[in-house]
Amino acid sequence: MTYRIGDIVEGKVTGIQPYGAFVALDRHTQGLIHISECQHGFVKDINSLFKVDQMVRVVILDIDEYSQKISLSIRALTPDPNLTPYRHKKHYWTNRRVHIGFRPIAEQMPGWLDEAVESFQ
Repeated sequence: MTYRIGDIVEGKVTGIQPYGAFVALDRHTQGLIHISECQHGFVKDINSLFKVDQMVRVVILDIDEYSQKISLSIRALTPDPNLTPYRHKKHYWTNRRVHIGFRPIAEQMPGWLDEAVESFQ
């Protein structure tokens, strides 16, 4: 079977190390869920999250074409509980009730030009 980045697949945990869990995607293909991709937040003990022969649903993050190593993630499949919904609010750089346009720039321009000319003399 050929895999692509972004594919969501099921696999079986075949081994657990302090840095991550190895997952068999099929008989010939294996990937790694790095400890940082197990869940949102800090992972104190990876053994509390996975057991050997456990079936897991993962997304393929990266495939190294040279070494054929596959990076997997469970965290990418779940929403981050620490994020708050962002409400878009327009931000105005000027006061909407005062309609002065570019007048302040036009009023200051002669003084700025005089300063610039003086700095070159």
